[in-house]
Amino acid sequence: MKQFMDKDFLLSTDSAKALFHTYGENMPIVDYHCHINPQEIYEDRKFDTITQVWLGGDHYKWRQMRSCGVDETYITGNASDREKFQKWAETLPKLIGNPLYHWSHLELQRYFGYTGHLNGSTAEEVWNLCNKKLGEDSMSVRNLIRQSNVKLICTTDDPADSLEWHQKIAADPTFEIKVLPAWRPDKAMNIEKPDFASYMAKLSAVSGVGIKDFASLKTALKNRMEFFASQGCSVSDHALEYVMYAPAGEEELDAIFAKGLAGKAITKEEELKYKTAFMLFVAKEYNRKGWVMQLHYGCKRDNNALMFEKLGPDTGFDCINNYAPSAQMADFLNALSANDEIPKTIIYSLNPNDNASIGTILGCFQSKFPGKIQQGSAWWFNDHKAGMTEQMISLANLGALGNFIGMLTDSRSFLSYTRHEYFRRILCELIGGWVDNGEYPDDQEALKEIIEGISYNNTVKYFNFDI
Repeated sequence: MKQFMDKDFLLSTDSAKALFHTYGENMPIVDYHCHINPQEIYEDRKFDTITQVWLGGDHYKWRQMRSCGVDETYITGNASDREKFQKWAETLPKLIGNPLYHWSHLELQRYFGYTGHLNGSTAEEVWNLCNKKLGEDSMSVRNLIRQSNVKLICTTDDPADSLEWHQKIAADPTFEIKVLPAWRPDKAMNIEKPDFASYMAKLSAVSGVGIKDFASLKTALKNRMEFFASQGCSVSDHALEYVMYAPAGEEELDAIFAKGLAGKAITKEEELKYKTAFMLFVAKEYNRKGWVMQLHYGCKRDNNALMFEKLGPDTGFDCINNYAPSAQMADFLNALSANDEIPKTIIYSLNPNDNASIGTILGCFQSKFPGKIQQGSAWWFNDHKAGMTEQMISLANLGALGNFIGMLTDSRSFLSYTRHEYFRRILCELIGGWVDNGEYPDDQEALKEIIEGISYNNTVKYFNFDI
């Protein structure tokens, strides 16, 4: 029997162990997509309790606490931090096989030096240990990032954002790690939302462009892209519920846009025509500017109407959408290819059934750069041992795994960097198994390039980050 989560956790063969400990373990981290708050980085926040850093805003944990019958008072309600932590500790032992069990214990090991098992009985011990440790200067936000060996972070930012905190971080000579904005224009695209008109007014004000039609919207967005680029941005991100629809002419688009500005109801067909035009426009701009385009789809959001009314979005009530727009994705990239305007693109689907279709789409549009069109790392409900393994096997079967840009946190927590270690262990176990099975030679030079590439080097080259 192996020891619980020891130094060879998830590594079952000598080859896997050697690949991880020799090549993967100590590579730096580039977190090219996350949802952490740049203000907390600038202010170098220190957390008072483990509950604040672990349970505040973590809808992964909230979902599992609800699954175990925990009352909402102890999840998003007004219970004390100690009470909330106790309920999480009592939930954790039931999560056998769940990545949250592994992530939680990796974080306890790496940041707090705790090698035991968190449960209801050990909660008081762990609570005291963690809170004492959090009082140390080494556990401030900046120092958590440093000790995680992070070299660069891309946050997620709205086009109307002032990027005040990014500017302050960049001007601070005491913090050496780059924190760059990433462009997330969902509010400008979601014409069907009730706040669309008020958002257009805000965007108009910050861009200095009076937005009255689709052409002026494009001018405003170009203005903001230039501002974002001046602050180091070279990455975009989109949450899509569709991919491609029949194109619409300028006159029809202006009529649809006028309805959105007036707060009138938008039909589904009008919504999709507008969003298609929007995505084609921004993609061409990304290509012109040399930006990377990230596309996330396959999610059905805000499914519990009662809880959405109480708590709002991003609180743990999303699920996988069975809709797999593979043909639409191919049509979207094909429309851009007509004039050679496809930017570097990363495609993520929340539905693991899409792995193979994405893998075949990649091969239709690769050009100029190794792995120009990427399948993104197993995302959200898939970033567990089985999901990561399946995604990499599918990518290996249909593409070039050696060009893969690897893991990202997609997280709101400053302790989530252990997910990179989790990913690298799974990667080395997979490739080590192929070596041991005679499916790939024991060529250490080639294996070093592959493991270090997927862990870090490919990402730096792909995004052209200056690190």
